[in-house]
Amino acid sequence: MTRTLITGPAEPITLADAKLHMRGVDHADEDTLITSLITAAREAAEHELGRPLASQEWQITLDAFPAAELALGPDVASIASIQYLDGAGALQTLDAAAYVLDNYDAERCYLLPADGVDWPSTYDSANAVRVRITCGLTPVPESVRSWMLMQLGTLYKHREAVAAGVPVAELPGRFVDRLLDRYRIWG
Repeated sequence: MTRTLITGPAEPITLADAKLHMRGVDHADEDTLITSLITAAREAAEHELGRPLASQEWQITLDAFPAAELALGPDVASIASIQYLDGAGALQTLDAAAYVLDNYDAERCYLLPADGVDWPSTYDSANAVRVRITCGLTPVPESVRSWMLMQLGTLYKHREAVAAGVPVAELPGRFVDRLLDRYRIWG
């Protein structure tokens, strides 16, 4: 199974928010850098949380349909489409009435065949099934946004791996990391 990002999220922190947080940076000289730091902070938060932030579209690719349910990951809002190669190798789109999204527990979302429906047979090849999903923790909680702002402020101020003998990885510290705990997926 592979996951491919199709459409990335709109960043949950704007350039204006970032500049304000960084004590009113009022020039445009480093807008490109700050924009890249916003993305880096979101990606770091996603890694720490184990979940996507803001609405984004992904494609999950499988060699065949699973025996029963397919674990999609956290925060799946919808299934855009399911395509598969039929027994003859022709690309088909599965009717939306043939499957169900179980996203009752946002941390563990599943794709299931509808009641009384079996998954169709697929062509015997790699990547025969393609599931497009829209997912992401939306809206991004303020505590997560605060964590991201602190991370990008630190990255902006300390542009090297070590600042005054202290590894930047240790900044800003344990308190700030606790801002993520409520939204972190544990094991």
